[in-house]
Amino acid sequence: MADIGENFRALHQPGNPFILANAWDIGSAKVLASMGAQAIGTTSSGYAFTLGRPDMGTVTRDEALSHSQSIVESTNLPVSGDLENGFGNAPDDVAETVRLAAEIGLAGCSVEDTNMLDKKSYDFDFAVERVRAGAAAARGLGKDFVFVARADGILNKVYDIEEALRRLQAFDEVGADCLYAPMPPSMDDLKRIVSATTKPINALAAGPFAKVKRDEFAAAGIARISLGGALARVTQAALISAAKHILKDGDFSDFLNAASSNEVDALLDGQRGELNA
Repeated sequence: MADIGENFRALHQPGNPFILANAWDIGSAKVLASMGAQAIGTTSSGYAFTLGRPDMGTVTRDEALSHSQSIVESTNLPVSGDLENGFGNAPDDVAETVRLAAEIGLAGCSVEDTNMLDKKSYDFDFAVERVRAGAAAARGLGKDFVFVARADGILNKVYDIEEALRRLQAFDEVGADCLYAPMPPSMDDLKRIVSATTKPINALAAGPFAKVKRDEFAAAGIARISLGGALARVTQAALISAAKHILKDGDFSDFLNAASSNEVDALLDGQRGELNA
């Protein structure tokens, strides 16, 4: 019988992408699982928001792993950890984070090439060594584990698509299982990323790519579509919008269009289907 890591790897089919549904707490993970998600991802930004902290570099490794373990234990689905830069600069830090991620039951994780101290990208050669260490640690686990190498320089406005392609190809060569460059300039650039390697490519459904349908990602050869912190920010947007009207205007009438307790309770209990309030 296939283990959870093998099941997770099998979902990565170029041209037939699954949606990695990013949850920010146990409740959101359970709801997404009940709604039919095939796999759950954590979100570093969404989790940071629950702690009252801004995104990027504000969560420790122990906090992130404890949070990830709570998500793993809440569902039978594969869970992939958004583990920022691996919580350390050195390649050994990345390797240790991968080993710890597997210990708590994650089916995979992603690590980016960003130094959280200055929000800059690591130099090319050092970034590659970090991925090499993470990939080697993943292969040494004795079980299947999907190690995703991220090139975040486009997202962070540090380097361009050409540098992203160079990094992704190098990450592929040193053993990354899946590759990810969030927010390339266009769909054509996303297709260039897919063509640059035979490894599965993750696309982020955010910004202009939030308007791209799954079938379009499939036609581009994408294997996995992640939501990042988008769903967490959707809930924040609803909170902010409702609070503005309620607290400033004392107007409750059109701003408390909430899910019924029965519906939420049923989804938390793992019941799918249309429910009446």
